Amino acid sequence: MSSKKLEFRLGAFGKVVPLLVAMGLIIWAAMSQSNVNGYVLAFFIAIIVGVIFAKDEKAYGQAILDGLTKPMFPVIAMAVILAAIAGKLISSSGLVQTIAVYAVEAGFTGKLFAASTFLITCLLAFSTGTSVGTYFVVIPILFPVGVMAGVDPVFMIGAVVSGAAFGDNLAPISDTTIASAATQEADLGNVVRTRMKYSIPAAVCALVCFLLFTKTTSGTLLESGAQPTPVPKSLVMLVIPVVIIVLCLMRKHLITALAYGVLAGAVAGLLSGIYTVESLISFPGGFKAAGLINDGITGCMGTVAMLIAVFSMLGVVEASGLFQDVGVALNKLAVGPRSGEVTIIGCVGILSMITGVISVAIVAMGELVQEIGQRVGLDRYRRANLMDCTGCVFCFLAPWTVHCVIPAQQAAQFGEEFMVAPASVPFVNFYSISMLVILILMVITGYGRSSKIKDSI
Repeated sequence: MSSKKLEFRLGAFGKVVPLLVAMGLIIWAAMSQSNVNGYVLAFFIAIIVGVIFAKDEKAYGQAILDGLTKPMFPVIAMAVILAAIAGKLISSSGLVQTIAVYAVEAGFTGKLFAASTFLITCLLAFSTGTSVGTYFVVIPILFPVGVMAGVDPVFMIGAVVSGAAFGDNLAPISDTTIASAATQEADLGNVVRTRMKYSIPAAVCALVCFLLFTKTTSGTLLESGAQPTPVPKSLVMLVIPVVIIVLCLMRKHLITALAYGVLAGAVAGLLSGIYTVESLISFPGGFKAAGLINDGITGCMGTVAMLIAVFSMLGVVEASGLFQDVGVALNKLAVGPRSGEVTIIGCVGILSMITGVISVAIVAMGELVQEIGQRVGLDRYRRANLMDCTGCVFCFLAPWTVHCVIPAQQAAQFGEEFMVAPASVPFVNFYSISMLVILILMVITGYGRSSKIKDSI
């Protein structure tokens, strides 16, 4: 990729036009309670409009392609497709209804179920170190069960996203934790240890919020219609999340883990008699393909299109030099410890929202953050924690990122009663909201600023 900046007509204003167009259309889509397709339109139209302002159309096209060659794009896109297939195998087996009946009979409903989902997701995300991977494991089972057990759909998604944010923030094997430690030349173990004083209080606050504020329905979906008959043999389909979790814990690639999960589910479904070969895949003629695998693939194409648009936009923004412009502009504000912390939060926060990938923002701003911190007297652990905590606030609260779009897409596969608008997810992500409050208190009070830590050898 060329290091030459992509130049725009109208100077600085021209380079932010695509972002402004995207933001305007996203707000329109959000106010209209649009599904994922509204966000797809927003980013594609923004990319199309941006070409008018580019001085070099060929370079503009190359910048789009450069965005699509970023390593995270194929990983997330392929993961979405494989997870959609796994989700379809689970949802069509009767497993969700079976677990929901058992949960309701045990009185495990409403706010208690939402709070428990948050804790389970925290544990899984911390253990695997992947927030996106956690969505693919937790949502296909716990989300629909929770809704059937009387939890408002958006609060169930909020519980999952909040738990995933906690894991992304604190897990020692999370890419954000590793990136924040590496860019500040800090010991990873001490980074995790010092971060606990921020992440644990935020998690406790989030748990209390889910216990107090989770919106529940007057009854349950199971009570509103005919009571489904449990299908005990459908429990064999739990092999899908079990295989995925075990492989993730073994540090296998997310794509590999999801692929094995699909294979395990297909074999379990065939051997148990839940599925036939024709129900999984068939070619009925008339230039058609059918079956659950086909349905899973076609059903997630809106999200894949969204990822194409977002990463294309990321390529344009990066090539324009906007990242560096933000850093340089905010760097001038750092004259002391408190203003330095505000600058770090501003740099990483803005880039996290623009890119939708926390680790990208951390790596992009790492050198600048180190320079600012050393100049104003912030130690390496404080800097690393500020960057990671900031990313887990702003990236998770931006409604166009994978942390809102993918959960919304996963929810939509269960039907209209389960649908959640991406723009509504940030308002129930109690972990990121709690962490935002903690960030503000960190800056105002200096909490955790003067810690004295010796690096381990």
